[in-house]
Amino acid sequence: MKAVLVLEDGTYFSGQSLGAYGEVYGEVVFNTSMAGYQEIITDPSYNGHIVIMTYPLIGNYGFNSEDVESLKIHVEGFAVKELCEYPNNWRNEISPNEYFVKNNIVGIKGIDTRALAQHIRQSGSMYGVISTRTGHINVLLEELEKKKRMKRNLVDEVSTREIIHIPGSGKKVAVLDFGINNSVIKSLENRGCDITILPCNTSLEDILSLNPDGVLLSNGPGDPRDLPDAASTVRQLTGIKPIFGVGLGLQVLALALGLEVFKLKFGHHGPNHSVKDFVTGRCYVTSQNHNFAVINDRATAETKNIEFTHININDGTIEGIRHKELPLRGIQFYPETSPGLGDASYLFDDFVAMM
Repeated sequence: MKAVLVLEDGTYFSGQSLGAYGEVYGEVVFNTSMAGYQEIITDPSYNGHIVIMTYPLIGNYGFNSEDVESLKIHVEGFAVKELCEYPNNWRNEISPNEYFVKNNIVGIKGIDTRALAQHIRQSGSMYGVISTRTGHINVLLEELEKKKRMKRNLVDEVSTREIIHIPGSGKKVAVLDFGINNSVIKSLENRGCDITILPCNTSLEDILSLNPDGVLLSNGPGDPRDLPDAASTVRQLTGIKPIFGVGLGLQVLALALGLEVFKLKFGHHGPNHSVKDFVTGRCYVTSQNHNFAVINDRATAETKNIEFTHININDGTIEGIRHKELPLRGIQFYPETSPGLGDASYLFDDFVAMM
């Protein structure tokens, strides 16, 4: 069956249907990973996004029940150049197309995903639609404009609705769940932490009632400026408990400390982003998934007693912050991979030591 991907500027790509039939809308982003597609599909930080894979062949090692970042699918849609029909791996449990159909993922294959990625790089991030229902571009553009105006709380859609306790013998960590992935949880478990995962709108009083040794602000989707209540809670926590922000969590922490954020032209999505650590002087290859970043305003940071600890070597954006006196720090990338190399997993050791 034919399918079409249409961007809000009228650019469109025609291909073949992948997975379920239907029509999906979302912000179109491209990911440069060669592998890890299953982790990408199940990463809560991709809620509200149509993901384009730039690597030309996806699905060659199939799908299994272990390589997931959450218990459900979070991408709105998925686009590839070529989907492997006959995966070969001893861990494979289901073919790629069967996986997409089973999980009701609407996708498109047979398009030039690198040309699409170049267009987004040049024109900037934009909304799009994948449709197997109609090829009438004008009709899809009209509906796309309507969908774009509909305000969604992406974090609320993925945050836990109930308190989840994962017992451990070590430090007690309260996690504000903005869309936490399994790799972050495993990283804390591997360090013996006693973990309590809380809804994103948990109050200061409820957090403190747990008497945690530290608070982790998780990764998640969307614009941190849509979370003023969470930023207010974090602001009140500063100086009371050690705080470590990851991804969106860093951005919420930055807002709480008086810094500002901005939207990147086309975001950072992939496992190969080089980052320099100013504290150690080392460079790391990191996995990233975010559309917003902290404004590189060192003068304002100095007045807030904040230093920038990490910087993206590719575009100079801020990748890490910490307070000079209080136990507060944040990292923009994924220290725990998913997918990636795990070069910066030491940051979880630093968090444990900070508590």
